[in-house]
Amino acid sequence: MLIVVVPVIVMTLWFAWRFRASNDNAIYTPEWSYSAKLDAVIWAIPVMIVAGVGYHAWVFTHSLDPYKPIPSPEKTLEVRAIAQDWKWLFLYPQQNIAVVNELVFPAGAPLRIEITSDTVMNSFFIPGLGGQIYAMAGMRTELNLLSYEPGEFLGRNVQYSGAGFSDQLFKARAVNREDFDAWVEKVRTSPDALDLATYEQLVKPSEAHPVTYYASYAPGLFAATISKYNPFGTLAANSVCRVADLDRSYAR
Repeated sequence: MLIVVVPVIVMTLWFAWRFRASNDNAIYTPEWSYSAKLDAVIWAIPVMIVAGVGYHAWVFTHSLDPYKPIPSPEKTLEVRAIAQDWKWLFLYPQQNIAVVNELVFPAGAPLRIEITSDTVMNSFFIPGLGGQIYAMAGMRTELNLLSYEPGEFLGRNVQYSGAGFSDQLFKARAVNREDFDAWVEKVRTSPDALDLATYEQLVKPSEAHPVTYYASYAPGLFAATISKYNPFGTLAANSVCRVADLDRSYAR
């Protein structure tokens, strides 16, 4: 904006001084109508503004791409998030555990979240860590986040989705590596397992659902949720989500 503001201020002061009534040396040209040089300057300014804004928009939009992995010497934690009515289910494929309405991850390590929905469109958002991204049935979206130090953040759905929308909240906790390992072991002591029958009960609408731990979950659950609404979803998941790699990890 200074490209516009500064020349206008300078020219206003200069014109008032140069063409004052007492200046007999100012050239008076009442027949003047056009100057190619002046026209070039007038068009150059908006071109410079658009070029500058366009450059920054392009560069920083791509640098902040939610799909772009965050470089770090620490190992990336992978999580699958499934939006339901009215809760969030988090699957940890590397640990083979599942949690409702609580997201725990190591501070200082990248967090890669693959997101889908088993209901209407939701919007995944942890304001203290990064921007929101939509969760859609039959589709897969992704968000890469990083918390540099331990802390607790509020996560929620910000896309209105019905009666239980206002209580569709979860805690996102960044903890040190030792506390994360201890939390994983705590979840693994849960007597519950998220098999397909249990999942069918979980996916039913419920409001203000409490935090729930599952010591294990059915392999391929995330891909199956996508293919429920999209017959080509499994192919997309295998090529983009690397579900095939996850299935091999389950076998190990």
